[in-house]
Amino acid sequence: MQLMSEKGAAGGGLRERKKRATRAALAEAAVRLAAEHGAEKVTVEAISATAGVSVRTFFNYFDSRDDAFVVIDADAGARMRRAVLEAPAGLSPLAALREAMAAELAEAEQQHELWRLHAEVLHASPHLLARGVGAHMAAEADLADAIALRLRGDGDTGGDGPGLYPRLLASVAGAAVRTSVDHWSAHQEEAAFLDVFHEVFTLLAAGLPAPSA
Repeated sequence: MQLMSEKGAAGGGLRERKKRATRAALAEAAVRLAAEHGAEKVTVEAISATAGVSVRTFFNYFDSRDDAFVVIDADAGARMRRAVLEAPAGLSPLAALREAMAAELAEAEQQHELWRLHAEVLHASPHLLARGVGAHMAAEADLADAIALRLRGDGDTGGDGPGLYPRLLASVAGAAVRTSVDHWSAHQEEAAFLDVFHEVFTLLAAGLPAPSA
């Protein structure tokens, strides 16, 4: 699942907020058009027109048409990486990652319909799904690197990569997000999404104890 959020945009200047808004509009237009017509039938011209921008502007944000379906928010990974590295020293790596992800998912309930459509678009197109999996794996690897940097505190992830713990934590955290989304989607009337998200991470922090009978 690609994170879709404008969280943190207020921290930038007006130009940065406009850029994020334009990217978000293009990504949403691409997903909605693909969900309605099929990704293979959607053109860059149609995406641009729906978002109210020129084709030239489209290519300021995406290298290709397919990127608009797959790379929803190219800056989300960098924001989470920065948040993990800048989190208070007293936070555990899991807590730092939880807070970084929670900031990106703060508007998850409002974005839920678009997430669902995005998943449908990817699953309907094998080559887009493959690209989506690749993007997810790359984002996960970046988070693992950030966790390793936080643990070592020396700016060096090591010659052999981030190591077992950072890789496992990044992978488990990604699974936790997907589990939170799936559970909340089926029980929206019972709890807010972020409450479900924090409950999942509380279970992780406790070592996944078996629930009492």
